[in-house]
Amino acid sequence: MRHLVKAEIRRLLATRVWTGLLLAATLLGGGLMGAMALVGPEHFDPPMPGLDTEAGVRSILGILGYTAFVPAAAGTLAVTSEYRHGTAAVTFLFAPRRWQVLAAKLATYGGAGLAFGLVLAGTAAAALFGVAAARGVPLGLPAGTVLGLLARIGLAMVGYLLIGVGVGALLRSQVTALCAVIGYLYLGEPLLMMIPGVNTLYPVLPGGAMAALTGFTYLADAVSQELGSTAVRLLPPAAGALLLTGYALAAAAIAVVLPMRRDVT
Repeated sequence: MRHLVKAEIRRLLATRVWTGLLLAATLLGGGLMGAMALVGPEHFDPPMPGLDTEAGVRSILGILGYTAFVPAAAGTLAVTSEYRHGTAAVTFLFAPRRWQVLAAKLATYGGAGLAFGLVLAGTAAAALFGVAAARGVPLGLPAGTVLGLLARIGLAMVGYLLIGVGVGALLRSQVTALCAVIGYLYLGEPLLMMIPGVNTLYPVLPGGAMAALTGFTYLADAVSQELGSTAVRLLPPAAGALLLTGYALAAAAIAVVLPMRRDVT
């Protein structure tokens, strides 16, 4: 098993995926957070609470959570590339016990997701605290609380990457899987929030679970206010974390079970 994990790590490092992930984490964490903090949420259109309020800090951290489609897409690419380039057949011939290969992939890309999350959270923290200090704006939350929220977002990125792996194993077609992952996370869930009655499901969807981790209610409240419907109530942070973990475990199970008997050609 150990040699399979090493092989997957070598495979990952031999591609541009890992450099792309780290670059994306730096740009999305430090770049996006720095830009939002520099402009100030109160100057957004529509305006949001400022950084000197708890709601303002939670809002920009919640927006950062919406970048989870990046590790999800990376996880999808990790699986579908094997089928697209035909390397899955060679891999399974080398290691006939497919579950070991798939478990090695999950371990490797789980580690990659953790690295992505740590870089994202670290650069976001540096940008937020640095820009706030430069602007002379006191943050509306204690530093320890902000770091805790960023740590939650970073760990959630591991779950989203595993969800992407599960979708890739389920669909196998790279284009279809990427469209499904990015389309659902980037467009699907926001559209679902606009449908009266259906929007009550948002708290138990992956996006709702992520929003629960940071208490990001601004988007859900804005949609509810626009539609004149009852505001959507998010789950408590602990329940959101458990729900997102459940999604990740379900995706991991799909990634292991489905390819066990499937034809790889």
